[in-house]
Amino acid sequence: MAEATLHIGRKISRIRELRGMKQEALAAELGISQQAISKIEQSAEVEESALEKIAKVLGVSAEAIKNYSDEAVIYNIQNNYEGSNNHGANIGHQFNFNPIEKLVELFEENKKLYERLLASELEKIELLKKAQ
Repeated sequence: MAEATLHIGRKISRIRELRGMKQEALAAELGISQQAISKIEQSAEVEESALEKIAKVLGVSAEAIKNYSDEAVIYNIQNNYEGSNNHGANIGHQFNFNPIEKLVELFEENKKLYERLLASELEKIELLKKAQ
């Protein structure tokens, strides 16, 4: 196998990018530094426990990260776009998650993050008012 197919850090990076998530956001969710995420993404191997935590934040399974490939994503996009006449494109493919459910989960997660951010900002405003 080529190195790229084994490099777990690169797979984490690609999935994070496809999710539209910055290293800083992933780091914040995991309670570690952005530099630590950068180091993980440069690592060919990642400890199983860390991989499980990262996978959870990214909304995929650890197996999905291990089995990720750009080719599979491109294949899915090319063969599953709306209006495609290729109805047999998914025969033999096994998906680890329902994309619609994951999308809904991501929207809910974003909503919670915005609510936490708003609460934090309101708390800052109150502290500033008290400090005056």
